[in-house]
Amino acid sequence: MATKKKNNKKGMLMRYTIMSIMMLLIAIAVVAKLVQATVIESGAWNERARKELSYVSTIAPERGNILASNGNILACNLKVYDIMLDLKHNKIERMREIPWASVDSLADSLDLYYPRHSDLNVHPDTFKKYSWHTRLRKELEKAPDKRRTNLRLAAKRSLDDYERMRRFPFLNRFTGNGYRNPLYKNARDVRIYPYGKMAYRSIGRVNENFETREFHGYSGLEKDLDSLLYGKPGRTKKVALTSGITNWVDVPAVRGYDIITTIDIDLQDMLEEELLKVCAEANAEWGTAILMEVATGEIKAISNIELLDDGTYGEALNRAVIAYEPGSVMKPISLMIAFEDGLVKSVNDVADCSPFQRTSDPHGGGMKSMKQIIEQSSNTGIARVIFRGYSQDPSKFHDRLTSIGFFEQMHSGIADEERPRVRKLLPKDSRGNNITMTARHLDLARQAYGYNTEIPPLYTLAYYNAIANKGRLVRPHLVRGLRDENGLDSTVSAGYIREQVCSEETAEKVKQCIREVVWGSHGTARLVQDDRVEIAGKTGTAYPVEHGVYNRAKRRYAFAGFFPYAQPRYSCMALVLGPSGTSANRTSGQVVKRVALKMYSRGMLGNTSNYAEKRTSSRPVVAGTTTRRSDASLSKSIENSTLRRISTSEPAAKRGRVPDVKGYDAPSAIRILERAGLNVAIRGSGRVVWQSIPAGEKFRRGQKITISLRI
Repeated sequence: MATKKKNNKKGMLMRYTIMSIMMLLIAIAVVAKLVQATVIESGAWNERARKELSYVSTIAPERGNILASNGNILACNLKVYDIMLDLKHNKIERMREIPWASVDSLADSLDLYYPRHSDLNVHPDTFKKYSWHTRLRKELEKAPDKRRTNLRLAAKRSLDDYERMRRFPFLNRFTGNGYRNPLYKNARDVRIYPYGKMAYRSIGRVNENFETREFHGYSGLEKDLDSLLYGKPGRTKKVALTSGITNWVDVPAVRGYDIITTIDIDLQDMLEEELLKVCAEANAEWGTAILMEVATGEIKAISNIELLDDGTYGEALNRAVIAYEPGSVMKPISLMIAFEDGLVKSVNDVADCSPFQRTSDPHGGGMKSMKQIIEQSSNTGIARVIFRGYSQDPSKFHDRLTSIGFFEQMHSGIADEERPRVRKLLPKDSRGNNITMTARHLDLARQAYGYNTEIPPLYTLAYYNAIANKGRLVRPHLVRGLRDENGLDSTVSAGYIREQVCSEETAEKVKQCIREVVWGSHGTARLVQDDRVEIAGKTGTAYPVEHGVYNRAKRRYAFAGFFPYAQPRYSCMALVLGPSGTSANRTSGQVVKRVALKMYSRGMLGNTSNYAEKRTSSRPVVAGTTTRRSDASLSKSIENSTLRRISTSEPAAKRGRVPDVKGYDAPSAIRILERAGLNVAIRGSGRVVWQSIPAGEKFRRGQKITISLRI
């Protein structure tokens, strides 16, 4: 018995000895490793730690919003999510077999709410190709290690979409969040524009730099004010804590400024609609228009319409700041200089309008007053007036334009803004060759009436605005103020380009002359007349230069002016490129007129909001209708007792061709078009003045047609 206990004790001592030796060896190894790391390899480890702790990453700032004048959002950021499915997730890998019935139910839900193809009502083969049934089976039939970890089920969706998808069949069996669930989401910011294409070129767009992953503006205000909208990036660095190394915000990101623009959403909508109508009616290639507040220079609306390859019109290149040969809209500016320099004293002073400098007056020669020269757009008349002061040294006409700030940058806030180009008529060219006085005189005459020059519409409008503003040249601008991330507002002062480009007396004289263009008996814009809003403005036409020569099959039609005449509140200019054969009177002038009338109808010109009040004309209102209607009720609704009824019958139209409904009231026009098989959309009120599909053209049953009405 004693021997057995002795042997056990011996064995225990042996085991303890072995364990002690092992622990000693481990301790020696730990100490050796510690010595190696802290002494022998200390330099390398310290360098690695320094690199790890010195790693700095950038925090992208939140981009500021662009706002309309009333605070409506024109451009903002939105956090969206790409919803992904990890098919290698352990919760899917552990499935003994795939529950195909549940997967098919998931595919049905995805096809309903998040289809892979925008229209699945297509050929069965196409449906099969783009159905989620095909996509999910293709992935799940693979070996688990071959499946995708990032199958995207939906892009740019909200958290509500993510939560909805979690409740779909097959996916609803997985619980947990983050890495514990095979369904996950990747967040990202996108720039959205709630008003779509409205003022597209003026607001601008952003682009992502794929190297830096930063978003910066590439057009419009997004580009011009990018440094303010972008904000200031933040910085994080690695720090060592007891729990390990983590990111620490060293410098927080500063959100970009919100930009408060001068754009008025209602006016923008009016301008775009009327410019689009005129371009469609004239079969124009493009059109641009600007509406500006006279007293402040705030650009309330700006639109650019261009004929696209598919035959429709869309917002395109911002031509409001591109320099074009202006044509006769230059004449009032030349006349302003002539009055200010004392070349003429009164609006009734006369000048010879007989042929001059290879130019003749299409309205006839003879002596004409300053009013008549502008009213009838006499090239020879305005050229002779300018020659009174500048024929001896034509280069001084350029100097005179310089003195009124004509070539200074507007800094309007619109990207890619060009400046006017008017050649200085020096006696020698850039190579030192002599230029004859005859050639310089010819160029001077043409510059006086708007040829041999290139001026952006924005600059032309700014000087018309100055005439309406008693000679004060206020800076046209799109930005009213800034708002920082704390909500503090600051106003951006636009200021004056020149406190006075001419005296108030000169401005009044030029203003009187411009009025005659619309209201004179021989004015070139008599169709712009309307007794509700007194508009004053000047027409201008010019042939476009293509491949170095004038293309006489096309013309640019310009109208620049202001309203109401007595106390101008707004100035407006429209420029349209269309085929020859029409006029500025019928195109660009109508844009300005229609916008002014819409503003009047809404009480935006200091008038009452009743469209019929202050109507001085006793002309009868006539509307075509195919239905009997109470004359007394109609007269009362439009407050006009001089109503005349025209009895009409429905227009005869060939089967499959669009009826002509111009002149009809809305109910009759809708009934006629719908009976023909068209789907009708209407704009405005009153009688039909325009239809998007011309009468007599073929159409498809159910095709949409838009009709515009005006009182």
